[in-house]
Amino acid sequence: MAGGRTINVLNVAEKPSVAKSVAGILSRNQGLRTRDGRSRYNRIFEFNYSINGRPCHMLFTSVTGHLMELEFEERYRKWHSCDPADLYQAPVRKFVPEDKLDIRRTLEEEARRCQWLVLWLDCDREGENIAFEVVEVCTAVNPHLTIRRAHFSALIDREIHEAVQHLVEPNKWFADAVDARQEIDLRIGASFTRFQTILLKDAFIIDSATDDRNLVLSYGPCQFPTLGFIVERYWENQAHEPEEFWTINCSHKSDEGIATFNWMRGHLFDYTCAVIIYEMCVQEPIATVTKVRQQEKLKYPPYPLNTIELEKRASRYFRMSSEHTMKVAEDLYQAGFISYPRTETDSFSQRTDLHAIVQEQQRHPIWGSYAQQLLDPGAGLWRNPGNGGHDDKAHPPIHPTKFFSGENGLSQDHHRLYELVVRHFLACVSQPAVGAETNVEIDISGELFSASGRVILSKNYLDVYRFESWGSSLIPTYVSGQQFTPTSLTLDSGVTRPPPLLSEADLLSCMDKEGIGTDATMHDHIKKLLDRFYATKDSNTRFSPTNLGEALVMGYDDMGYKLWKPYLRAVMERDMKAVSEGTKSKAEVLLTSLQQMKACFLDARLNKVKLFEAMGIFFERSNRSGGDEQHAHGEVVRQCGLCQESDMVLRRNRDGNFMVGCLAFPQCRNAIWLPGSVSEAVVTTDICNTCTPGPVHLIQFKFRQLEIPPNYNANHLGCIGGCDEILSQLIEICGTGSRVPARGRGSTASSSGVQQSNSRPGEARRSACIYCQQTVHSSSDCPSHVSGSRSAQYRGMNPQTGDSSIPCSTCGTPCTLRTANTVTNRGRKFYSCPSQNCNFFVWEDNLNNGTGGRSVRSAGMNISASNSRRSSSRGRGGRGGAHAASTTFVSATGDPISGRRCFVCGDPSHFANACPNRGS
Repeated sequence: MAGGRTINVLNVAEKPSVAKSVAGILSRNQGLRTRDGRSRYNRIFEFNYSINGRPCHMLFTSVTGHLMELEFEERYRKWHSCDPADLYQAPVRKFVPEDKLDIRRTLEEEARRCQWLVLWLDCDREGENIAFEVVEVCTAVNPHLTIRRAHFSALIDREIHEAVQHLVEPNKWFADAVDARQEIDLRIGASFTRFQTILLKDAFIIDSATDDRNLVLSYGPCQFPTLGFIVERYWENQAHEPEEFWTINCSHKSDEGIATFNWMRGHLFDYTCAVIIYEMCVQEPIATVTKVRQQEKLKYPPYPLNTIELEKRASRYFRMSSEHTMKVAEDLYQAGFISYPRTETDSFSQRTDLHAIVQEQQRHPIWGSYAQQLLDPGAGLWRNPGNGGHDDKAHPPIHPTKFFSGENGLSQDHHRLYELVVRHFLACVSQPAVGAETNVEIDISGELFSASGRVILSKNYLDVYRFESWGSSLIPTYVSGQQFTPTSLTLDSGVTRPPPLLSEADLLSCMDKEGIGTDATMHDHIKKLLDRFYATKDSNTRFSPTNLGEALVMGYDDMGYKLWKPYLRAVMERDMKAVSEGTKSKAEVLLTSLQQMKACFLDARLNKVKLFEAMGIFFERSNRSGGDEQHAHGEVVRQCGLCQESDMVLRRNRDGNFMVGCLAFPQCRNAIWLPGSVSEAVVTTDICNTCTPGPVHLIQFKFRQLEIPPNYNANHLGCIGGCDEILSQLIEICGTGSRVPARGRGSTASSSGVQQSNSRPGEARRSACIYCQQTVHSSSDCPSHVSGSRSAQYRGMNPQTGDSSIPCSTCGTPCTLRTANTVTNRGRKFYSCPSQNCNFFVWEDNLNNGTGGRSVRSAGMNISASNSRRSSSRGRGGRGGAHAASTTFVSATGDPISGRRCFVCGDPSHFANACPNRGS
């Protein structure tokens, strides 16, 4: 309705340059005022305007691409904070990052005093998604805003004025499709990237990168199929074995010229067969013309230009990368010289004024005369452009929008790309080239040969489209039934050649054909492969995989899971297109895609040895800590009670013994060392009813029967939360798995000079006998000692102090006799190792009765300090009524963190093996 009070309209463009251009066009630079917003890069333009006869005060500002980012909640953002498989259902959030907060403040301040919000974002799915990000920020402070969308494809007066007078509703389906893609890519990319980086980076010396310590072995659901195209063609190229073939060539020279006839069999690989046929032809060499066919031949101009075709042709004609092509095209678009460069459409609508576009080019010094011929009805050069069959319903094909003669200080690449767009447009509205083609077939002793020649009658579009040619080749005149003797008839050999490596144009064609990426993202996927050192590109724009890229694809290929093939991603792309069309919901696509990819991820992790084997072909193993043995993820048991950020997982250490460790290692060194007698351990879905904070998953243990007392069952469903008395007893009886670092494997000399060696795989590692320092038996089974004489034979004198001492069972250091001063054990004598690394401890009266000593490290369950207070009720798998199990946290290095207590009665002065309440 015309008239009425002036309404304040907040207009938001995708880039500052677009905001400036649109504001200048709408205001015609009359009464245009500018001021700074909160962000100094995103200025605000003010002017008065009339929309459908209604007076408006226009405020025009911009964002800079996406206003928001999608990320996991803080709990899951650190690489070792969780099992990567959890990322498929971990909560995510969209938020405005720190560097965009000033833009958000500008939008909030301006939106509060406006009645309308008009969105001038790019008219594709990505732009629609950004539009809804702007809507979310603005409506949060002003929920009464009227939301409108401007559709435009070129920054020219006609398009902009028409767009503002025909505002529409924003398309939520387009935005949902992008949200789905972002979430799918985030979850899949993060899970696989964490998995393969943690698994491989520190395990191998990866020399493709200058700094392999900071190398990220990224995985992207579009990136990897793109790499797959490169690797597959490379394998085909390398696997090719040259094979010799033979062909018969024939030529005939006359007064009119020379005709070269090709053997219609092509070639033969059987030399004997080829020789026999050739000899037949030589014996009767008379050639008889069997067919002469003359016909008009047309060479059609290309379809209107879309994004993929622009990238392919720029690569083919100018050797410009797809990434650089899109950057140059974006510059030309923002300067108003070409239409929006991200489009899948290759057919013009009937509403497009094609003649007006041609008229703009009439004054160009090079192709201006051709444009004039096109507009001359008498020349007969005009032809309505062909229909390529693609229409994204958002933008027309790429075409020139404004005359550009070389000013504005743009680069040579800008000139070349603009020329390509103009010449391509002029060609697609031109008549095809016309030629007269002659085909001649001859017969020599039953063998057929053919020759062809062409005369161009009218070049038409080829006059302006200098990038294509259609050469002439004249041959003599022949008539059917004519006979002649060939001038030459030879048997020539050749060798088959391998398929060439993929060029950038080839790679874009593969991606387009298989539905990998979109017209706006394909160049980004290619660039990422180069940035991640997965592939290289030579001067001919042909791609080869690096050792790293080939190893990763080989590893996944050996698994039998085609994660590098395009099929899975192509299905996702089709699903996201269905979301943009409203035939599928975002939730439905997320559910099916993520379920499928999580199954792929779990399968890949089970078969990770294939990745190791493939990497081992190309790279040397590293001696750095880390890699699979240090960081390989196991099954989650519980959340870490120490750092309270990461999960604790069941896994084996380098010596093959089981432990439960924090995924945030080495930042968090929380570890629970399990009995050394465990042969198998599997995390179950059962949850402990006692231990908190939960959930704490129970573990199904299988012990080596010969290494545990006969009254214990070899199969035990246990809890590592602190409530399981059986597990605590077996740790005290059997000790924990070895904590000797990997570099200490093999025979090592103890401090006492006695040689010690590792146990065989599958055997429990024993401490040295405290009496004779041998590892073949325990102290209680020492054949040279009986209980009555143990104390005397075991004790010695400290050579430095003269006090009574015994050797430490771990390091051999003399342990001096000391006296306890606790309430419970005041006056009781004990020996303890002065070394801070082993913490050996034994009561003197235990030596007298033959009980023996133990290291503090294996004296009780090693649990996080946050779990140190437990109730007396027993958990599943428990045995008998345990008393309060106040337990000890021990770090991954074996250092005790908190006070040490008896797990039976909680007394810190002794351990369970000497507890007077044990068995009561």
